[in-house]
Amino acid sequence: MTFTIAIDGPAAAGKGTLSRRIAEEYGFHHLDTGLTYRATAKALLDAGLPLDDEAVAEKVAREVELAGLDRAVLSAHAIGEAASKIAVMPAVRRALVEAQRAFSLREPGTVLDGRDIGTVVCPDAPVKLYVTASPEVRARRRYDEIIGNGQPADYQAIFEDVKKRDERDMGRADSPLRPAEDAHLLDTSEMSIEAAFQAAKTLIEAALIKKI
Repeated sequence: MTFTIAIDGPAAAGKGTLSRRIAEEYGFHHLDTGLTYRATAKALLDAGLPLDDEAVAEKVAREVELAGLDRAVLSAHAIGEAASKIAVMPAVRRALVEAQRAFSLREPGTVLDGRDIGTVVCPDAPVKLYVTASPEVRARRRYDEIIGNGQPADYQAIFEDVKKRDERDMGRADSPLRPAEDAHLLDTSEMSIEAAFQAAKTLIEAALIKKI
């Protein structure tokens, strides 16, 4: 038996932190699906391959190993920029969605977070969460994170970037960012990660009882 928890939401809403916490709590496997696009982009960059050839990008996407994706390495800005170019390619999305679905079947359970988990990757997941927060709060979190790492940051530039990314994610033709109809909404604008975790845990426990 396996049990899948699908978590979607915009950038810097807290879904990654929440997903890792939930996976740790239940002993489930965790996958940040955004990293699969970044890993594909990094492989293309490392091999000196073009970022505008869909057939090449699809081939590389099918070879990405989902175990042990290094978040620290893959969070580099240049990799993120490259990932945004290949993430709009339908063939790349199909290849990675197949891999993500296969991952979701791992026992005893999985937590997948991204932009289209509840709507496309795992539409039958027994628990779907949509984690969001206002653009201002998300930009502030990203700013604080960068400053906390000892790097310079410009809040206004980050805020504009957050809004631009939202428009791109929500406006794309293939798998746009939106809550699944049966997703539970968690607005973390004024909610601590602990409060969000407890709210999520209540929903997960109820679904687990149903599954038994």
